[in-house]
Amino acid sequence: MTERHYILKAASLSQLMQQEQSLLMSNPGFGVAFKRYFLSDRSQRLLLPDQSGAISYIVQPPLDGSAVGVWLYLVADATVTKGLGRTDIEDNGVIHHFQTNLCSSAEGSEAQTTEILQKYGNSLQKRNLTLAENCVRTWFYVDDIDNNYAGMVKARRELFTDFGLTPDTHYIASTGICGAPVPSKSLVQMDAYAIEGPFSQRYLYAPTHLNPTYEYGVTFERGVRIDCPCNRDHCGEKESFSQGHILISGTASIDNKGEVLHVGDVVAQTYRMWENVEILLSEGGASWAEVRQILVYLRYAGDYGKVAPMFAAKFPDTPFIILHAPVCRPTWLIEMECIATTAN
Repeated sequence: MTERHYILKAASLSQLMQQEQSLLMSNPGFGVAFKRYFLSDRSQRLLLPDQSGAISYIVQPPLDGSAVGVWLYLVADATVTKGLGRTDIEDNGVIHHFQTNLCSSAEGSEAQTTEILQKYGNSLQKRNLTLAENCVRTWFYVDDIDNNYAGMVKARRELFTDFGLTPDTHYIASTGICGAPVPSKSLVQMDAYAIEGPFSQRYLYAPTHLNPTYEYGVTFERGVRIDCPCNRDHCGEKESFSQGHILISGTASIDNKGEVLHVGDVVAQTYRMWENVEILLSEGGASWAEVRQILVYLRYAGDYGKVAPMFAAKFPDTPFIILHAPVCRPTWLIEMECIATTAN
């Protein structure tokens, strides 16, 4: 499987759709495995055409002045099957399952998270998969995170216990960040990625810089390395190889005691965040050079002018987008996540 990541931004939805079409035309043989739209408000969803596949919509305004953005994950040399809110990518006996826009209309963020995870667990069970063994990445978007995050965390912790995910086993790489789900009654939205078939996963801890998340009451892994057998086209013939994906969870300026570092200083927090991510990447056998995309979340839009030049200078060739999305602690000013790939 050959993979490419792109991040597009535009002043209008029509411009963004034109950019998408041009991009796909310039990548013959590639199909869309997953994409996420970053909207300025819910009304923009009504102007986007309905599309099949794993397509995520979340209100997280881009901070560079664009009205809308999108992250596109393209693949070739694989079989792509699409359904409503779902894409399956099959390559060399491995199936990658992406599901998006998992929401609930229950009362409160705790009840909504419970229902979302129960439904997702049941959907995996229908494929003879489990949350504990096959789900490798989740994204939780929480509207008004300062008031609704605690309910999401409580429900996730309790449901994970039911599914066999505990401090003695493992959790799942994840991002929990502010974002308004498109359904107006939803406080929580989840996107998820699971793998079926022969694959291995190794969790990343970086204990010199980070502590286990359960020590401060949350339940996710800092990162994970996934290894799968893959195919790719080489001089007109299929070539098999082992591909590693390093999935870094939402990471902020934190130390190995779970304490926020550099309170009130977004520049210093950015440097510490980079240091934490770099250690996780290294533990997974990668460096910044192998990073394929970056999502950045800022609590205060006014910090964009300080942070954007830093990212542009450090990552001139890596697709990234900076979004207005408060982190789960008020003293965290910035958070990032990323994906790196290696070929063995």
